[in-house]
Amino acid sequence: MSIEDFGGGQADQSDVLVVTTNDVPGYQVTRVIGEVFGLTVRSRHLGSQIGAGLKSMIGGELKGLTKTLVQTRNQAMERLVEQARARGANAVLMMRFDVTEAADAGTEVCAYGTAAVISKI
Repeated sequence: MSIEDFGGGQADQSDVLVVTTNDVPGYQVTRVIGEVFGLTVRSRHLGSQIGAGLKSMIGGELKGLTKTLVQTRNQAMERLVEQARARGANAVLMMRFDVTEAADAGTEVCAYGTAAVISKI
């Protein structure tokens, strides 16, 4: 597996800028739209659970689970951007991830932030 398999983040060509900061240098917030989120729940694959169990006995990174979590976070972020775009935003400020266990069935990943319209100063 290469480093690209474990990377995340936003595609460069997106029309909606997503940042973890309260503001964007060189831009001003002209309108706050409100909270937006992207949510996904992934079930655990039996094979990966068995592999992870065996790997946890000897130690080391669980690369299969790491890759799955990166894909899950990226999907949540894509849904966040879709919701922001649908509401007329060109930016999401203060983006965060929340990860929780979903009743022993899988992992819930939520990307959330504040949708806004920003313009260059």
